[in-house]
Amino acid sequence: MYEQLVEEIINGRRLTRKDDVSFLIYGDLDSLKEGANRIRKELCGNRVDLCTIINGRSGGCSENCKFCAQSAHNHTGATVYSFLDEDEIVAECKKNERNGAHKFSIVTAGRSLSEKDFDAAAKAYHRMHEECHEISLCASHGFLTEEQFRILRANGVTMYHENIETSRRFFPFICTTHTYDEKIECIKAAQRAGMEVCSGGILGMGETWEDRLDMAFDLAELHIDSIPLNALMPIPGTPLEGRDTLSEEDILRSVALFRFINPIADVRLAAGRNLMKECGKEAFFSGANATITGDMLTTSGNNTAMDLQMLTENGFDVSRPMLAEEMV
Repeated sequence: MYEQLVEEIINGRRLTRKDDVSFLIYGDLDSLKEGANRIRKELCGNRVDLCTIINGRSGGCSENCKFCAQSAHNHTGATVYSFLDEDEIVAECKKNERNGAHKFSIVTAGRSLSEKDFDAAAKAYHRMHEECHEISLCASHGFLTEEQFRILRANGVTMYHENIETSRRFFPFICTTHTYDEKIECIKAAQRAGMEVCSGGILGMGETWEDRLDMAFDLAELHIDSIPLNALMPIPGTPLEGRDTLSEEDILRSVALFRFINPIADVRLAAGRNLMKECGKEAFFSGANATITGDMLTTSGNNTAMDLQMLTENGFDVSRPMLAEEMV
């Protein structure tokens, strides 16, 4: 149904807000998935990127995001601990490297990092960069300064994660302790410091399909490299605990939507994969080409061995990519 448009996207056309993209919401799902899969294959290849994370500092976050188990405003019983010991972080990175993961990230709860915690993070990244040669490093520490981004980059971090979460319109309904514009400025500061950016959000929080389109276009206009898509897993004790979970059809349509609008980005499955059959296998044939694997922050997905087996059996390339320093 969309063969001509798919061909145009493969040849360089990019959808914009001026285009009629209602077909992404109302069009035949099988046709959308087929088109998104072809865009993925032609522009991104057959490789799937596997990212793993460690919860480097847990709970007690000052921000009031309605979806989050780690917000101090919510009452979820989430574990609270300070910044992890450097040896523990490095050991976890080495374990994920051995298991075949391609990326490893420290993720910390909180608006930002104290000077002490930032110094600890920088030292941990430096060690991982020196000791782990087959895995690339990502970071997720909230609102940092451009100078801090440059320090992380000098210590081997090549990608920074900062979700925009949803559309600009819907954002105030899920968080009021920081703004959408603060997130945008954080992303641009990381880019100015020479980092790639991983930014996506959460689907199923009460937003409309138009909100999802707006979010996809914002990410395209920001030239985001990696787009993690989380399907809301309602957590008891959060304001969203009573929401229904998304259907597999809605998740697959969302994956295809983001691929059509962001044809060369990594569209990354994150939380909520267990809402789909076979932990989201069909999503990799609907435009997705990356995933978070192993243990999630507060919900569980496939472990790395299971993902490697599933992806390999379905013809995807999960070999280790050449790191940037190896290309010099």
